[in-house]
Amino acid sequence: MRLRLVSLAIVIVAVVLAVLAWQRNTAQAPIAPAAPEAANHPPAPGEMPGGAPSGMPGGPPTPEIAPPTAADPGIAWQVPSRWVTQIASGMRLATYVVPAPAQGGEPGECAVYYFGPGQGGGVDANIERWIGEFQNPGKPERSGKDVKGLKVSEVNVTGTYAAHAMSPGEAPGVKRGWTLRGAIVEGPSGSVFFKLTGPGATITAASKEFDGLIASMKKKA
Repeated sequence: MRLRLVSLAIVIVAVVLAVLAWQRNTAQAPIAPAAPEAANHPPAPGEMPGGAPSGMPGGPPTPEIAPPTAADPGIAWQVPSRWVTQIASGMRLATYVVPAPAQGGEPGECAVYYFGPGQGGGVDANIERWIGEFQNPGKPERSGKDVKGLKVSEVNVTGTYAAHAMSPGEAPGVKRGWTLRGAIVEGPSGSVFFKLTGPGATITAASKEFDGLIASMKKKA
């Protein structure tokens, strides 16, 4: 009987010692640190570079990228609501399709060009070039005015248009009875060229809209 009690006590002591040893090892085991994220990972939505949410301090702020100089002439204007804006391309700041006054008629186009400060040639040279795009033109009408401190030179010519295609990729062709209304606006960052071309009836119907576009011209703040 005594031997059984001694054996039982030895077993109990062994179990207690094993439990204590396991607890001590568990408490001392270090927690492995999480692997750092790659330094070049893209920031999550709403997170600035450096790992901080937007609006919170973190890494160096992302510099604001200014638009290319050639893309901003420093002036603004209001587009007639009836005109349809197309995607700009090349040196064209904008291209507007001018609907015909009657269903089934041929539309016109207003192309806006900007080449950068001091680029694009002089006013007189460009107006003469526009006139030269017509075969046997009528007498061109030239005028000039000041719009909110911006010098504007205009030309109006009608005849057989035999110059460029209406849109990029379109083959040029002779267009009889066409009209060109051009305006060169001398802006703070260089001249901006507005060239409205199309069938005489279409351009005549759009003349007040073109005048309104030019009248809305202003320098950007």
